[in-house]
Amino acid sequence: MAHVFFGYFAGMIAITSILVVALRNPVYSALSLLIMFFHVAGLYITLHAEFLAAVQVIVYAGAILVLYLFVVMLLNVNRDDRYHSQWRVAAFVCVPLSVEFLVLLSGNMGAANRQPASLPVEPHVADNTLAIGQTLFSTYLFPFEVASLILLVAMIGAIVLAKRDVGEHEAKDVTHVPGAQ
Repeated sequence: MAHVFFGYFAGMIAITSILVVALRNPVYSALSLLIMFFHVAGLYITLHAEFLAAVQVIVYAGAILVLYLFVVMLLNVNRDDRYHSQWRVAAFVCVPLSVEFLVLLSGNMGAANRQPASLPVEPHVADNTLAIGQTLFSTYLFPFEVASLILLVAMIGAIVLAKRDVGEHEAKDVTHVPGAQ
């Protein structure tokens, strides 16, 4: 039964991912992205990672997608046809990836039928959040802190660039007064 759910979620993720790129209307593309985010959360639930599923929905489907929609509405972009004429390039990339996927899938089918002599017993972790927290703040503490520092530097850089850009526009507005000589 788990294979059926995985097949459904994986198929829907693949279809909606293609729709994100293929649809010409950016709002429809963002809605396809929303459906994809929910199906990724469904995959996490099938893996018994409920915390990651909740984070997927809250962070990606909630925050990131709303940010995309704000940018689309702010820019007032209805259609952009210049990217949709490149279907040959997309086919050139997708055909080898599809062949590779089929080769990997056919190779794993034979391995799925073979069972090892004895299956290792994995310890059952009762709390996913506890396991993620312990791993994040013990094994991956340094990369976690480096990522937070990189994000902080990027945020400060964006603020500095935005202030500089606003300052230049204000200076142009003050020096050039329409109707004045």
